[in-house]
Order: sequence, then structure tokens, then C-alpha cells
Amino acid sequence: MSQTQEPHRDKNDSNSGDANGSVAGAIGQGLAAAAQRSGLGDVASQDRPTGRALLAGMGGVRGLVETILPGFVFLLLYAFTASVPISVGASVGVALLFTIARIIGHTPVTQAVAGLIGVAASAVLSLVTGRGEDNFVLGLYTNGAYAVVLLVSILIGWPVIGLAVGYLMGDGLAWRGTRSKFRAMQVLTLCWMGLFVARLVVQLPLYFAGNVEGLAIAKLIMGPPLYGLLLLVSWLIVRAVYRPSAAAVVE
Repeated sequence: MSQTQEPHRDKNDSNSGDANGSVAGAIGQGLAAAAQRSGLGDVASQDRPTGRALLAGMGGVRGLVETILPGFVFLLLYAFTASVPISVGASVGVALLFTIARIIGHTPVTQAVAGLIGVAASAVLSLVTGRGEDNFVLGLYTNGAYAVVLLVSILIGWPVIGLAVGYLMGDGLAWRGTRSKFRAMQVLTLCWMGLFVARLVVQLPLYFAGNVEGLAIAKLIMGPPLYGLLLLVSWLIVRAVYRPSAAAVVE
């Protein structure tokens, strides 16, 4: 007979009745659903981190190509031409082709459309100012915003990554009532915040120095490679507190 362990609850987990718990629960469910659709749920559910699960969590081969190629095209063309219109125009064209291909193939377009919007908005800003480094401004602001949100969530005791992980692991908000899980989710959220802070630390000096090629290279290196590494770290932390024998169904 199968038996599922009930989540631990105590006075800190009065989430079902208070406003904070209701809001956090809704956010957590939304984050978990988004993570599941993106493939991150596959990573969290694995007893061992397989290459296939990590690849799925990063958007698959197609998603990686859609993420990397526009930036690589920009870097390549700017290095040879130093022309902002040619470089940003080509990167937007590549992102547009990916979106059209997904529409024609009736495959999910969310990631491609989001990428296209980001590339196009950055291109417009760069064209308006005539500065190649401004092609990266929106990314810098985005990283800063993510870092601030994650930091605030840690400081108020509702770490954002914990909200997503809790619902992915079927624990809801009960992890807040277990000291080891709560601390682990704080640390995990801090790790993700560290990713965005590291990008700013590296890329802001390059931006102020007008080093366009350096910015493009840094964005590529600190994109999918670091993201994949952090997925693996996340799996290790999650599995440390949600051991299969304790969280899974026992025959």
C-alpha cells in the first residue's frame, strides 16, 4: 500500500488563514506551474540530475539556440562592422525567424515571442541612442530587478524560490514550518540572487566603458552556462531537504 508523508506544519505555517499566506500561496502556485511548463519541474522531480532533464529545464536544444543565436549574431557582426543598425537588425531578424518558425510549426511560441520582444526593445533603444552598449541596458535593468525582488523576499521571510519549490514538491507552504527546509530555501533564493548580482558586477563596468564586444561575450557566457550550473545546484539543495525516501511514495 502506498503511503505519502504529510507535510510538517506548526504555528509558523498558518498560511491557509492569513492574507500573507493566501497571496504567497497564489504566487507559489503560479511560479510552480510556470516552472513545470518550462521543464524545471522535470529537474526537481528526478532522483538523479540527468542531462536530458537539465537540458529540458534550460528550454531544450531549440530553446538554447533561440536564446544564444541572436546575441551571437550581434557579437559577430558588430566585431566585423562596428555598425549598430546592421548588428541589431540582424539579431532581431534571427529572433523573428525563430518566432515565425514556431508559429508555422504550431509549437509553443511563448519563449520565442518573449525573446523577440526583448531583442527588439533592446535594438530600438540602441538605434535611438546610436550606442552599441545600449543594446544591453534592458538586460541590466532586468537583472537588477530580479536581484532586488529576490533579496526582498529573503528579508521578509518568503523566499521566492522556496514558494516555487514547495509547490513543485507537493509541500505547499509547509516548508516554512521546518527549520531545515526554510533555511535551504533561503540559501537557494540567495544563490539565484547571486546569479543576477554577478551579471551586474561583470557587465556594468563593461557598459560604462563602452565595451560592446565584452558585453556581448559576458552575456553569452553568463547566460545559459551559468543558468544550467545553477539548476544543478538547485537540484542538489532541493534533494538535500526533500529526500526521495521521505517525499516520495513508498511501496
